[in-house]
Amino acid sequence: MQIQVNSDNHIQGDARLQEWVRTVVEGAVEHYQEDLTRVEVHLADENGQKSGPDDMRCQMEARPKGHQPISVTHKAETLELAIDGAAEKLSHALEHLFGRLRNKRAANTQAIPDGPNEALLEEEFLENEQVLNSKS
Repeated sequence: MQIQVNSDNHIQGDARLQEWVRTVVEGAVEHYQEDLTRVEVHLADENGQKSGPDDMRCQMEARPKGHQPISVTHKAETLELAIDGAAEKLSHALEHLFGRLRNKRAANTQAIPDGPNEALLEEEFLENEQVLNSKS
C-alpha cells in the first residue's frame, strides 16, 4: 500500500511531518492494508496566515481494490488534531465498507446448499415427509 502526503503552501511538508502522517495512517488502516492500493492525504490551512477555529483541514482518500475510493475530511484547530480525526474517520469508513462486504458474503454462502448431495438429501426428505403425511 502506498501513502502519498500533499500539503498546501501554508504548511511545511517536511520529511518529519510526512513520516508522522504515514505512521498515523498505517496505524488507522492496518487491518485493511492488503485490501488497499493507496491512501492520499491532503493537508491544508484554510485561513492561511490568520488563525481561527477549525482552520486546519485533513482529507484522506483510500483506494480499496475493486471498489470506489473512500474520502473523509476532518477540520480542527491544530494539524495534529485534524490528522488524527481524519484517520479515525477513515478507519470507521473502511470498517463499514469491509464489514458490509463480509456480511454480504456470509449471507450468500448460507443461502447456497453445501453441495449437490445435501440438496438431494433435502429433496428426498421432503418427499418422504409428503408420503408420510398423505398416509395419515
